[in-house]
Amino acid sequence: MTLQDFFTLHPKVGIAFSGGVDSAFLLYAAQKYAKDVCAYYVKSQFQPNFELEDAVRLSKELQAKFNVLSVDILAVPCVGENPPERCYHCKKAIFGAIMEAAAADGYTVLLDGTNASDDVRERPGIRALQELSVLSPLRECALTKPQIRQLSKEANLFTWDKPAYACLATRIPSGEKITEKKLCATEMAEEYLFSLGFTDFRVRSQDGHAKLQVLEKQLELLLKHRKDILEKFKAYYKTVSLDLEVRG
Repeated sequence: MTLQDFFTLHPKVGIAFSGGVDSAFLLYAAQKYAKDVCAYYVKSQFQPNFELEDAVRLSKELQAKFNVLSVDILAVPCVGENPPERCYHCKKAIFGAIMEAAAADGYTVLLDGTNASDDVRERPGIRALQELSVLSPLRECALTKPQIRQLSKEANLFTWDKPAYACLATRIPSGEKITEKKLCATEMAEEYLFSLGFTDFRVRSQDGHAKLQVLEKQLELLLKHRKDILEKFKAYYKTVSLDLEVRG
């Protein structure tokens, strides 16, 4: 099946739109092949501001209908306490909110950007999507992440080389309570590293201590800005360390 075939079968759809590589390409394809499309972005404490900015920018470039929904995700049972199944409960709440808004707008088919490279066995949130009957056309059409990036580049989508970025909650280890203060610290810290030129990194947090994970090729950049990073991060964390099992 091709995406054109998929949207012939499903001409009116709502899309869970994060502003990332996959959902951006999905929205592009839907705008091209479907008859009626609306994108829904959920703003919660788990998403950094730049993700919303990217989502707004792309929706404008594609001239797509776009709605922003607000969800207090920390108020959802079994999310703030951060159990092993946190992602399942979070996805169920987020996609439940999107489904309710989409249905009110007349969109009864909801799509997400899961692709053929995603291992559904290792993603507890996938179970929530399956229970809610969310469709994943990129996966159904056997499109892998590298293919989606290449097709996005050919379509001149600025997201084509956007690094993968998991939600802020993934920086806090399972079992440790998630708070707005911890999430804000993560967002501020990672925003600062972005401003220094770092890409594809993480600032992990545990009991108020920060651990940096950066690409091996950017270790020199880290050492160059070591003092600045320490000074900046000490406003949010007790200590700052480097994970020697560097990314990439």
